[in-house]
Amino acid sequence: MSPVVLQDLGKRLRKHRLAAGLTLEKLAGLSGFNKGYLSRIENGKKVPPIATLARLAGPLGIEVASLLSEPGGRKSAWRGVSVVRHGEKRPTILGGSAFGYDYFALSNAGTSQVLQAFLFSFPEAIDKYVFFEHEGEEILHVLTGRIEWQVGMHKYELGPGDTVHFDARMPHRGHSLSGGATALVVMYSPTGTNDSLA
Repeated sequence: MSPVVLQDLGKRLRKHRLAAGLTLEKLAGLSGFNKGYLSRIENGKKVPPIATLARLAGPLGIEVASLLSEPGGRKSAWRGVSVVRHGEKRPTILGGSAFGYDYFALSNAGTSQVLQAFLFSFPEAIDKYVFFEHEGEEILHVLTGRIEWQVGMHKYELGPGDTVHFDARMPHRGHSLSGGATALVVMYSPTGTNDSLA
């Protein structure tokens, strides 16, 4: 991830935290992360996976996509429809080898707090295997390549057209089996992101 995008993400996190009237300590307590980790994200020194953003969005009263929106980008008023053209996609968060995938938001529905869609790109190799867990449900639909997706102790080998739907509170992770793969990931939180996800 370029330093500019990382710093922009950190600035947006800080802006939302301050708007919610939260200190780093308070947000750390509500989200289950330590203050130092949150500080590194805000200062553009740490790439957060999507599960981390999901856990931070709840206490902040925002949706995950709000942390990914392009600074100064065109805001779309939510009127029941969100269309994002290919060239308007939100900036990619490149965590790749650090935690197993890159991602970007596929919707600019600013007030939708229940359903969020992302495109995940799984690199050929990753540095470490990390489990993620957060509130809600997820659906992962493989578009290209082959992915090993693990939920709890169960591993699933998935190819193009395969879909897995699971409780996101269960530890989960995935990686490419085919030298690069992509998947559509839809996150659903029936209670919305205003509840604490800690």
